[in-house]
Amino acid sequence: MVGHVTAPAAALADRLPSWVTLVRAPNPGPMTLDGTNTWVLRAPGAESCVVIDPGPLDEAHLRAVADHGPVGAVLVTHGHPDHVEGLARFVEMTGAGDTIAGLTVTRVLTPGHTADSVCFLVEAAGERVIFTGDTILGRGTTVVAWPDGDLGDYLGSLATLTAYQEVTALPGHGPALADCAAAARFYLAHRRARLDQVKHALSEGARSAQEVVAKVYADVDRSLWPAAEWSVRAQLAYLDHDDGESTSQPVWLDSP
Repeated sequence: MVGHVTAPAAALADRLPSWVTLVRAPNPGPMTLDGTNTWVLRAPGAESCVVIDPGPLDEAHLRAVADHGPVGAVLVTHGHPDHVEGLARFVEMTGAGDTIAGLTVTRVLTPGHTADSVCFLVEAAGERVIFTGDTILGRGTTVVAWPDGDLGDYLGSLATLTAYQEVTALPGHGPALADCAAAARFYLAHRRARLDQVKHALSEGARSAQEVVAKVYADVDRSLWPAAEWSVRAQLAYLDHDDGESTSQPVWLDSP
């Protein structure tokens, strides 16, 4: 049986690049872990910075991020409120535009957690890191947020992220991980094991998502069962396709 994962999926990173600063939002909880990670990136010698995921609409948090300005650009990993609720207010506060100075930023499409999920591979000063949003978390595993999320897409996105061997993963929640590829491989194995559990629950007579949750997530605190049901519904939709192919299309959103 596969237990509920609460530990990091890979070794923790021992440091952040000198050009990366973490400002954590004060919104801890079962779904947000220690809070939403807002990342501030300033290339050596650059006047302006880039902010990834400004976070919730919390004035003190947004001001703490803005204090690292001037802000040249804001990027978002996906449209969930804990990542982008404060976006409009933050842009209003900072006048951020689309100026990226001294950084090489590559958007990596990684739908699955949500249809609009992306990661950002960023290079500066001879180092590169990948910002994974909620696709890979710093601790535990993430939810496939059905019906917007799609398990087939998510498995494909995890396979994509296995290419980033020994690249530090900076997630939307939790600590930084030393190896994005190692975390992605762990997530893939965990998801496949969960699928086997769902199949077993169905073979034992489970007839609804709620019944599957009760069997498969029996080791998980009941307060997390509603979120687990999202993932179960995504798993059931995935299994419902004879060939396992996803039918959803990734959509990039610049604002919530």
